[in-house]
Amino acid sequence: MLKSRAAGYSTPSGNGRTLDTEATQVMSRTGEFTTTQSWESTVRGRVAAAVDRLSGPLTDLVERDANDGDTRMLVADFFSVGLNFSKYQDMTTEYRTSGDSIDYAIVLDGELFAPVEVRGVGHELDLRNIQMARRLASEENAEWIVLTNGHVWRVYHLPPDEEGGTGRPVGIIDVDLLDEDSYESNIDALFHITREAVENGRLEALRRWREALAPERLGEALSSAAVLTTLRAELRTHRASGARG
Repeated sequence: MLKSRAAGYSTPSGNGRTLDTEATQVMSRTGEFTTTQSWESTVRGRVAAAVDRLSGPLTDLVERDANDGDTRMLVADFFSVGLNFSKYQDMTTEYRTSGDSIDYAIVLDGELFAPVEVRGVGHELDLRNIQMARRLASEENAEWIVLTNGHVWRVYHLPPDEEGGTGRPVGIIDVDLLDEDSYESNIDALFHITREAVENGRLEALRRWREALAPERLGEALSSAAVLTTLRAELRTHRASGARG
């Protein structure tokens, strides 16, 4: 069974320890978190408590290789208890595309925020699982998709393409709740898909940071005219210094 570690985070009631100061500074330097406002610690505490609370049911689902329907119930509970999306106001099963149903959809301010695809806990996840979600997101101008089997949670961003549609999904969050060694980093990642983090721009900030560090973006940056000019100047300086020596 997964271990309970929520005491390492501030909880809504104020019990428990706060995030380690140095660790928080490191997260800020890497761009994972841009501030250390009190609400962030409270929300992370709630996410951690929800992960701990649902660890028993999740372990049970895994042991009996539960089907999609049973996994959906746990996922709905986590969206409600951990991520603070109301089952009755923010989550819906009404969306359909090409006659196929989407498991859930998150709706904010009357507009589709993200389709949610759920698979059974034993299902291996891949991009084929979000084909319907991609069509729905494109039709409704949504930029986000959530894919999960209860323990693996993946969040994709759909960048616009040159023709006005959506491009290939970009993975922004990928966590496995069964990986106990990644407990803290899992909580920090899931924090970004809470209602509060979405409304305060934290998910968007993480997207910008992730995509800026994508290999193709780094390659473009390193081969830019400004970088190449600087490198040439440095090489000339080193050569001149060597010649004088």
